[in-house]
Amino acid sequence: MEKRAYPFLVLLFITILLALSCSLSEAAGSFDDTFSKSCPENNFKTSEDGQTWYLSLDKDAGCGFMTKERYRYGWFSMKLKLVGGDSAGVVTAYYMCSENAAGPERDELDIEFLGNRTGQPYLIQTNVYKNGTGNREMRHSLWFDPTEDFHTYSILWNTHQIVFFVDAVPIRVFKNANYTNNFFPNEKPMYLFSSIWNADDWATRGGLEKTDWKKAPFVSTYKDSNVDGCQWEDPYPACVATTTDNWWDQYNAWHLSEDQKKDYGWVQRNLVIYDYCKDTERFAKLPEECWLSPWS
Repeated sequence: MEKRAYPFLVLLFITILLALSCSLSEAAGSFDDTFSKSCPENNFKTSEDGQTWYLSLDKDAGCGFMTKERYRYGWFSMKLKLVGGDSAGVVTAYYMCSENAAGPERDELDIEFLGNRTGQPYLIQTNVYKNGTGNREMRHSLWFDPTEDFHTYSILWNTHQIVFFVDAVPIRVFKNANYTNNFFPNEKPMYLFSSIWNADDWATRGGLEKTDWKKAPFVSTYKDSNVDGCQWEDPYPACVATTTDNWWDQYNAWHLSEDQKKDYGWVQRNLVIYDYCKDTERFAKLPEECWLSPWS
């Protein structure tokens, strides 16, 4: 199945935005200026210039890092190359969370890459949490092998919508439509995280496929972290209310463009593996946001 060509204007638009945004790797100068890591030293390596990072998982430990600052709204992007070969049970995550731990009241925006047995496709899972409640999972297949080269994974977050992008293609849209259930994370600032960890109790075929530790270490590779967001400053940060001073908070970022809608439609028709909004066995009544068009 061939993927339709990316619309030129969308790529040009994203390219311009990325060029204008503030690249952490360029601005910070080193990993330690911007991030703190949590893992044994042997599980974290960098390239000689410090701009490419290697996180590994073995039977003893995984690895993760997080920004030292919190953000409320913005554009968050990273290039990743995922674990190749037999990676069943292994999860590489790139996500945002309001707490430096999975606390019971957290807000969270998740991108998780679910490992596989050799020859089977990688799945990308996204989820949204508000005040500790998630259950908004979607799973997609990808139109490329994410282990062969770097690809860009991004989150756009503003007061109108959350959009998950893969190589500038929107794969998921979560709108803020003033739900009566108030399910849109828009109050708490979030850290940016990434990690690699063992999840063979659920990640591959519902936990049927276990991690083969003879294949360890499992390594995911990162570069070109890019954040253009509102940095939180207690108690009254400058961006606590929207000002439209930033591109990610202006009208064109409040909804999908016509070309983005076409790409999104292609993804919905061809790549969706699981959508909680269609799981009537799990939900006796579907959550309120499932009733709305992503560009309504």
